[in-house]
Amino acid sequence: MTTELLPPAQPAFILRGHSAQIHALHFTQGNTRLLTADAEGWVVSWNIAFKRPVAVWQAHDQAILSVGSWSSDRIITCVHGQDVLHVQADSKGYSHGRDNKLLVWQLSLADEPAMDKMLPVEVALTPRKQPWLLHALPVNTLNFCAFAMCRDGMPQVMSSVRALQDKDVPCPILIAVPNTVDSGGVRSPLVAKDHCFMLIEDRFTTTGMVMALNILAESTRIQVAAGYESGHTMVFVQNDPGAPFQKLYSANPHTQPVLSMTIAPSKDHYITSAADAILAKHPLPLGQNIWNTELKPLKVIQTKHSGQQGLQYRSDGKIFATAGWDAHARVYSGKTMKELAVLKWHKVGCYATAFAAVEHAAGRDDADGGGGGGGDGDDGDDDGEASKEQGLIVSTVQQRRDHKAQGTHWLVTGAKDGKVSLWDIY
Repeated sequence: MTTELLPPAQPAFILRGHSAQIHALHFTQGNTRLLTADAEGWVVSWNIAFKRPVAVWQAHDQAILSVGSWSSDRIITCVHGQDVLHVQADSKGYSHGRDNKLLVWQLSLADEPAMDKMLPVEVALTPRKQPWLLHALPVNTLNFCAFAMCRDGMPQVMSSVRALQDKDVPCPILIAVPNTVDSGGVRSPLVAKDHCFMLIEDRFTTTGMVMALNILAESTRIQVAAGYESGHTMVFVQNDPGAPFQKLYSANPHTQPVLSMTIAPSKDHYITSAADAILAKHPLPLGQNIWNTELKPLKVIQTKHSGQQGLQYRSDGKIFATAGWDAHARVYSGKTMKELAVLKWHKVGCYATAFAAVEHAAGRDDADGGGGGGGDGDDGDDDGEASKEQGLIVSTVQQRRDHKAQGTHWLVTGAKDGKVSLWDIY
């Protein structure tokens, strides 16, 4: 009864600055920066502590489909299309837009003072400064599928990365995008060596175009999950480098095109959403049971809310969120798929969501727990580790704000009106 009397949740802050609908959101730099990308190709990097832009540039001439990060200072942007890439890296970001390109930008904290701060709604006649462009990859932009990426899990790759960790060398990554020629297939290029793998469209099933992708690499095995225009979803696996991809799982729980998908942090299942009102949980087989997967979803729920997209799991796997065409964001239990919260603020449709990594929040809680409540003297008596953490307590206003923002359980949603809402929940 008490919960019914509680007022509805309200966003902690609203970021205004885009003049077009928000298509992609991504936290980077340890939750201290939020990347927002819109339908006119603009990317804004926000300082979460101060809620102010620190870098603004037009990454593409057309709508950006997705944005991600590769190490701390590399940003990936991309317009309509899908491929799988194998890249050697340092610290960059990526963008995916509708101008047939996937771009890798380098933007470090040290680069921010030289970047433009004027937001897209503030029209400027002078050209904007762009970050350093490191890579540009041609991709298929005929459909609406955003790129997917993951770390390369090859043993020799991981051992070489561990050997160079002290030098802050980013781990090589795999990127998946739709096939340039076959709109129902998936392409996986190896960027550093100009090489790619192809996943051919299933000729025995009418699927239409690829609408959503996810990729997972462990050891020598690569798994690609795809959602299609027909409502189908499939999982393809490559067990050894150079071997062809084989279809492992296929299901059709949706009656409308798949809009988004997300792999659980546990890596044992993934969830799909579509233009219909269904959310479906699917198996993602691992290890010895890779060929023993039942060809049906683990769970299918009818939410009665059509057009949920922007599926994102939080890094601890406890909850996931969707952005709805009905202007509401929804939070679900990762275990039961039960609806936990409806976030109502936007007046127009929502297209994207993003979670801050909660590992940073745990680190903040540990550090703050030792210094809160006037117990400074007790903390000094704990042990050497506590003393070291105590020595890291920030003293300036900016550092304290950064520290707080880094540990907050942020959920952000982006809407058609260009506004981004920040929520502190769960």
